Amino acid sequence: MGKIILGIIAIAAGTGMVIKTEWLVSNFGRIAWFEKKLGAEGGTRLGYKLIGLLIIFIGIVVMTGSGPEFFGWVLSPLIKTGTPNY
Repeated sequence: MGKIILGIIAIAAGTGMVIKTEWLVSNFGRIAWFEKKLGAEGGTRLGYKLIGLLIIFIGIVVMTGSGPEFFGWVLSPLIKTGTPNY
C-alpha cells in the first residue's frame, strides 16, 4: 500500500512540474546548464518538463512494484554483478 501512495505522490509531483513549468521558472529562475544545452530560449522550461516526465516514470515504476528489477536491468552494464572475470 505504501508503494502505491508513494507512486501516486511522485506522479502528482511530476505532473505538477510539467503543467506548472512557467511558475517554476518565475519562482526559481533559469538554470544556465539547461539554457546552454537545451536551447537559448526555453531551455529551462524544457529541462523542468523532462525532469517532471522522469519523476512520473519513476513513480509508475515504484507504484507497479517493478523497481528493483527495472533499475537492476538499467544499471546492469554499470554494476557488473555475476560471474567474476578471470
